[in-house]
Amino acid sequence: MQISSKKSANTSTTLAAVIRTIILAAGILLLLNALYMFAVSNFNLGILVQGFVAIDLIVYALVFRKLPRWIHGIAGTLFFITAVLVAFLFLYGTTNTATYNEDVVLVLGAGIRGETVTSPLARRLQTAIKYHGQNPDALIVVCGGQGLQEDIPEALAMERYLVERGIPSEAIIKEDQSTSTFENVAFARGILESRFPQGFSSVLITNDFHIYRATRIASYAGVEVSHIGASTKWHTLPSNYLREMLAVMWMWVSPPA
Repeated sequence: MQISSKKSANTSTTLAAVIRTIILAAGILLLLNALYMFAVSNFNLGILVQGFVAIDLIVYALVFRKLPRWIHGIAGTLFFITAVLVAFLFLYGTTNTATYNEDVVLVLGAGIRGETVTSPLARRLQTAIKYHGQNPDALIVVCGGQGLQEDIPEALAMERYLVERGIPSEAIIKEDQSTSTFENVAFARGILESRFPQGFSSVLITNDFHIYRATRIASYAGVEVSHIGASTKWHTLPSNYLREMLAVMWMWVSPPA
């Protein structure tokens, strides 16, 4: 019995050491990634949250053996909830529901640097270009006003990007006053209703992690959409998904009006 107990204790200690090492490694990698993102992209809430999460994981790993079991239980529950929500957002965002017969393509804005589109926005626009190749009759509405670190409205930068790559300017409509996803859709709707008095069908394009919230917000804004998710660079996934989880939970608590 004593031998069995010792083996069980040794196994438990070894497992705890492995878990602690994994948590510590994850925290360090997340912190390094957050510092890299801070250096190469516009600062945003996702990077800040990622930094806090990384530091929390590192501290948690360092004091892992001193913590009571109930704290480990809370940590495990939070990890499980995060994993489920990330999996849901990923699966929803990578499912293409477009019919390629829509009247309108809504391309949501993202950050630009000066007058240049950022990589996430470029991926949205490349997805719109591919869609245009299959349905050239659809109007492309580029959405986004001018924000911090931006010299021109996002919509203008988006229009230039599309025209430079062969999309006719007459196929593009700019919505350049919005400052949020809700305004992206609501202001675009105001423009489109005069062009389509009988109503219109639309497909929404944004990055995959943002698809779920964006389609729900579009519904709140009075526009039902199909959707196509643009891909996301792997090194931006932690900050994007952390920020998006917080935004989705806030939307559930306080839907946009």
